[in-house]
Formats: sequence, C-alpha cells, structure tokens
Amino acid sequence: MNTRTRIKICGLTREQDVDAAVAAGADAVGFVLYEKSPRYVAPERAAELARRLPPFVTPVLLFVNADATKIIAACAAIPGATLQFHGDETPAQCLQASSQGARPFLRAARIPLGEAGRAFDLVKYAQDYSAAQAILLDAHVDGFGGGGKAFNWSLLPPSVDAHLVLSGGLTPANVADGIRQVRPRCKSLAVDVSSGVETAKGIKDASKINQFVAAARAADAQLAD
Repeated sequence: MNTRTRIKICGLTREQDVDAAVAAGADAVGFVLYEKSPRYVAPERAAELARRLPPFVTPVLLFVNADATKIIAACAAIPGATLQFHGDETPAQCLQASSQGARPFLRAARIPLGEAGRAFDLVKYAQDYSAAQAILLDAHVDGFGGGGKAFNWSLLPPSVDAHLVLSGGLTPANVADGIRQVRPRCKSLAVDVSSGVETAKGIKDASKINQFVAAARAADAQLAD
C-alpha cells in the first residue's frame, strides 16, 4: 500500500497563503478559475501567484464548464499546471481541453450526501475518465466547486482501480479518519482542502494549514506501522 498522502491546498488568493502552503509541505496548490466562486482569481493573478512556487510544488487550475480556448490560454500563462475539471465535462471534453491528455488533469466526481452516495458508481466513473491522472471525490452540493460538506466515505466501493483525491469538508480534525477509510480502496490517495483551513472564503490560516498537514502526516505514519 502506498502510504504517502499527497496534499493540496485549494482556493488560494493571496501571496502569504501560497507561501504558508509551501512552508507547511503541501505538494500542490489550487487556483479557482471559475468566476462564480468566492475564491475566483483571474488567470493573470493565478500566474502571478504560481510564480512564487518552488520546484516540485504543482499549481492546479480548477475549471467549471470553461471554454477550451480559455483553458488553453490559462495553461499558456501557467506552465506545468495540472487541470481540474469540476463541472459537467465529458471524457472527450476533458481530453480536448488537456491537449489530448498531454497535460495531466483531475476529474471531480460529485458524490451525493447521505445514503444516496451508495448509488454513485465510482468504479464506472473512474473507467469512463480513465485518462484522468486521478478522480477527485467531492460532495454533491448546489452549484459547483464544493461547499465544505463531507460525504459518507464508508459508502465508497471497497476497490477502485484509480488514484483518488479525497475532498469535500476536510479539516485538521477529520483528515486522518478520511485517509484511514479511503486509502485502502484505491491505488493511491491525496487529500484536498479549502474551507477547512480558512478564516473566511479565500482567506487561509497558516496555523490551520500546518495542523492539516501534520494530521495527514500522522495518519501516514500510523498506516505505515
């Protein structure tokens, strides 16, 4: 079992938050390029923030039903970025926007809350989006981009032939439990947090980021024993 959990801090809008995520040891940082989100940043601003990143910390660009030309333009401004599709994009649209898979992308799966989550066929979803680098699991709420809600992790299939990214309602208090529950079900696991390390929408708290990363690393150590 791969016991190294990758960590992404998403919805960054300020220089100090990018720096805090890097200092805490995050593997990736996310920029929301969806104009209806309270965490939206323009591509030019995302590029400015991404230039602060050191080597081996990946910028991730979140799109929701965006026009392919806008995606291509954003990618040109932020070389080396991974794409994250959070809307109704089909497998073919994801491939087209990622330059036929030349640029890695994540595909969000919106898992219904409560018992309804049992009916979501994640195995088939992962097969349909097999070109994705990973499937990102988020709670299905009104609108797009996540709502800080956690779905029922225990209802996920016992075995998914894909790399997964656990998102939706994660906090320093529950991320370890999420890792323990979901890691055995997939090829590898990453975690993605936004509202769980904020003081306000788009405003991160460095101490919460540090607590989140520490909790994830502690879960890794426990699973490695």
